[in-house]
Amino acid sequence: MKLDHLPLEQLKLSDLNVRKKNAGNVDDLLPSIRRLGILQPLLVRPNCEGFEIVAGQRRFRAASILAEDGVTGPIPVIIMEDGDDATAIEASLVENIARLPMDEIDQFKAFEALRGEGLSVEEIAARFGVTGRLVQQRLAIAAIIDPILNADRREDINADTLRILTMATPRQQKAWWKLFRSEDEYAPTGRSLKNWLFGGAHVPVGNALFDVTEYKGIIISDLFGNEQYFADADIFWQMQDNAIAAKRDAYLGKGWAEIVILDRGKRFAAWEHEKTPKKNGGKVFVSITHDGEAAFHEGYLSVKEARKRKAAGERGEQGCKPARAERTAAMDNYLGLHRHAAVRVELLSHPAAALRLAVAHMIAGSALWQIKPEGQRANTPEIRAEVAASKAQAAFGEERKAVLALLGIEDGGPLVDQSFYSPRSFGELFAALMQMEDATVLRILAYAMAETLGAHHGIVDTLGGLFSTDMRNWWTPGETFFGLLRDKPAINAMVREVSGDITADANIPATAKVREKIVMECLRGTREARVKDWLPRYMAFPARD
Repeated sequence: MKLDHLPLEQLKLSDLNVRKKNAGNVDDLLPSIRRLGILQPLLVRPNCEGFEIVAGQRRFRAASILAEDGVTGPIPVIIMEDGDDATAIEASLVENIARLPMDEIDQFKAFEALRGEGLSVEEIAARFGVTGRLVQQRLAIAAIIDPILNADRREDINADTLRILTMATPRQQKAWWKLFRSEDEYAPTGRSLKNWLFGGAHVPVGNALFDVTEYKGIIISDLFGNEQYFADADIFWQMQDNAIAAKRDAYLGKGWAEIVILDRGKRFAAWEHEKTPKKNGGKVFVSITHDGEAAFHEGYLSVKEARKRKAAGERGEQGCKPARAERTAAMDNYLGLHRHAAVRVELLSHPAAALRLAVAHMIAGSALWQIKPEGQRANTPEIRAEVAASKAQAAFGEERKAVLALLGIEDGGPLVDQSFYSPRSFGELFAALMQMEDATVLRILAYAMAETLGAHHGIVDTLGGLFSTDMRNWWTPGETFFGLLRDKPAINAMVREVSGDITADANIPATAKVREKIVMECLRGTREARVKDWLPRYMAFPARD
């Protein structure tokens, strides 16, 4: 048998599954699976449609319900082979799972204790009958500060928030905890928390490794706090990268075997490494957050490499001193700039490739391209509901489905996703775009631009005039619109436009609600209207007061 994770859509219920009565009632499972995920793997075996479930249909049904809310990910499964005894496997699993603490924090402590005894992730997983992935997820809790752990224990924060915070640095966790405790400020959760952690929109001055007096750009001060920010991220990153390169050279000069600089935004997972001194080949790992914080983790090797070295030592093999890096940071900088200059000037002669490159940058992002979809944040639930139900939103949603299908993207989220855990692969997107006709690429570009168009930017008014946009095609005034009107002269002017001077003058003393009702009746045809297809001046292009 094989322990693995499979997407929900590859799993099918089997007619041979013994549980029939109340199999669809999973209310008792939903809370624990929402919080902890599926701990006990499903028993499955291959069939022509993917995999059929031999045992675990209630866990599968619960995961299917939670998937509609975007809660669950891949499902842990045991893939049976011919001759496997399903009853024996299931009984063994139940016995192992019974020994597992039923709280994320307790699981973390149990796993951490076993790691301290020298057990590998795979060995811990086998002992409890869970997946290695679950063990790694729990070990990541080691990075969480105590106040947040205590809040999780009290269920003041949800499990999803705790899991995302495992990717935050201690400084970011403390900043988030301060927001969470504040009565006046908002602590982001879910996707908003990921964007807050990894968006990189604000680069604190305190994250600079260089002399800040040498920075030639503007520094922005927070009038309500003690933090300052670099206004020009490009200048910051150029200086920060140079400072990191200088520290790398300094480490190499001190005899460190290798300096591993992780991709920007990638977290250093200490639980996947073992402490190893410099004399035994330990490396220095450099992690860099999207908001510029650099951390230097001295004396580590990956678990795999550390065990390989240890095994070689036990066999009496003499390891040679690790070779010094062939190229210095200065040489890498020299080569990179010359290669960049040559490719950049030749790109000018390939506009078709440049078009596709721009689209890939918009969707997947890079250090120099940082955009995000317009969130269309509504001030009230009523506004949110009406906008979501509008004809324009429906048409936009259909185009999103079509564009995602063109690119072979199946996650159903926004096209533009530059978040830390984004499933968008820059290289794969660019390769796919290079195979498409210009018309298809331009269609994708148009959607990406529309998805990232600022809702309250002046360009919306400019484009509406350029396109001769007629809001009558997309919008009809309703109760939400009239409920937001507060200016009595403006309301009376609307009554005059729609129903005429006589009705408007007769209802000057009337309340705003009465006059709004008159306009609504005219629009619905239950009262004689002076004009047809009335459109308030606010909705015209350009808008008029």
